[in-house]
Amino acid sequence: MEEDYTSLPTSHLLGSVPAVAAEDKTGGAARESSTANLQNSPPANGGYQAPGSPYGGDEQTTSSWKGACSISSYTPYFNVDSDIVVDRLITSVYPMNDFTRKIDGNPDLYGPVWISTTLVFMLAALGNCATYLMRKRNEPDIVWNFDVTYVDWAACVIYGYALAVPVAFYFLLQYVGCNASLIRLWCMWGYSLFIFLPSSLLLVAPVEIVRWIVIILAGAASSWFVALNLKAYTDGSDLMVLIVSALLLQFALALFIKIFFFV
Repeated sequence: MEEDYTSLPTSHLLGSVPAVAAEDKTGGAARESSTANLQNSPPANGGYQAPGSPYGGDEQTTSSWKGACSISSYTPYFNVDSDIVVDRLITSVYPMNDFTRKIDGNPDLYGPVWISTTLVFMLAALGNCATYLMRKRNEPDIVWNFDVTYVDWAACVIYGYALAVPVAFYFLLQYVGCNASLIRLWCMWGYSLFIFLPSSLLLVAPVEIVRWIVIILAGAASSWFVALNLKAYTDGSDLMVLIVSALLLQFALALFIKIFFFV
């Protein structure tokens, strides 16, 4: 009987610990290595990274770029939280805050597209409304019809300006040796148009002096916003001509909005 008890395998006794197989050790090490890689690798979706992440949350990855004609290439620039967009809208109205620093690692195109599209429809609708109120005030018996061409003009001017002007300044900055990003310029110029949204509501008032005061203030604020942020690309260079040109173009857009849509 004593021989039977001593012949039992010790691995089945109470309190004994079975030996770890070599393959389990190898597999565990591999799992730990893969887990570490997953924790240290940045996400490849190009989305917004919250501050405090291993990569700071200030840079967008470019590995998702699949060509200029691919919609998925622009997806990271529309993956932005609403509170970030609201903060940038407020900064565009208060240009003394550093807008360039806020979009430096995470520029978006959602805000510029939304602002431009909203401005197109507001100019078309409110422009007709303002024209009706002004003409009814001067000539109560006049027959007035809604001008549908306001939509076409607003779309051509706003979309054309928001797309073409940043591209032109991008090539000019590249030509003079300044490092510029086209996406950031599109983002900055798009947000510069936001101030014209509340201004359009005030321009409906059928008082010409009030309209001129509103458009001059809005144009000055928008122009100053563009000049301040464009200056960040020209630090250390004598390119005041470019900054003044951008300022004048922005103010000319404000005058065009007043003269064409709110006569």
